[in-house]
Amino acid sequence: MNHVNELLELDFSPEHNLSRYLQEIRKFPILEPDEEYRLALEYQKTHDEAVAYKLITSHLRLVVKVVSKYRGYGLSVSEMISEGSLGLLSAIEKFEPEKGFRFSTYALWWIKASVQKYILNSWSLVKLGTTAAQKKLFFNLRKIKNKLNLTDDREMSEDVLKHIADLLDVNVCEVTDMNTRLKAHDGSLNITLDDSTDGGAEWLDFISDTKPNQEESFAHLETLKYRKKLFNEALVVLNSREKDILFKRRLLERAATLDDLSKTYNISKERVRQIELNSIKKITKAVGMLQ
Repeated sequence: MNHVNELLELDFSPEHNLSRYLQEIRKFPILEPDEEYRLALEYQKTHDEAVAYKLITSHLRLVVKVVSKYRGYGLSVSEMISEGSLGLLSAIEKFEPEKGFRFSTYALWWIKASVQKYILNSWSLVKLGTTAAQKKLFFNLRKIKNKLNLTDDREMSEDVLKHIADLLDVNVCEVTDMNTRLKAHDGSLNITLDDSTDGGAEWLDFISDTKPNQEESFAHLETLKYRKKLFNEALVVLNSREKDILFKRRLLERAATLDDLSKTYNISKERVRQIELNSIKKITKAVGMLQ
């Protein structure tokens, strides 16, 4: 995999010429699901670098698409693409195709995680990046403002600030402070990539639509329905306490803390954690037997 990384840096490094890089990666075809699955299985068995190269280069546009959503943070686009590509490399090493997920779906998580980690480190958010809620504020404030049609530089009203603070589980002061920071770095998808680029190409020109077609959407829904059915059938292996702890720790949008559940059941936090992990193991084993 080190050799694959070196090839990517040599032939397709965004650090050398961002415009050329974006033009070059468009030449790689997006793999069909069957071909993607075959290559992923082959790489899992052989770790053949040529196979890895095909998988990685076919998803470089996905890295660009992810990075395009973080242009407003005032950081180097090339460096964010490089960090996202490292996430892509990690994804191919850890991907397990037999579990039924598309590689692009799995890789998306790794790419976003790598880019977000780079952004947080670059912004030095010691104060604003110490909790999950504060990180959520950092990466979701602009999105919420867009949904509320707050796309100009006018100050937000107290009611709006309170609404956003409640949505993201932070206080109003944190929303105000973060909004001030982000407004100083607002970007646009219509910014020209490079003055030397013929025709003044914009970011928007290079963002491909990776939404699944109707057949893929239907197959995905059917898969979800099947897995939900298996999960519900497997729940019978858990007792009421195990079900409650698993649900509150893993299936709620705001998960219950170990401390909360330890008080509810009058047991230690470590015991709650053990029950949670054992419940997951039981469910996984039950699902495997049902398939």
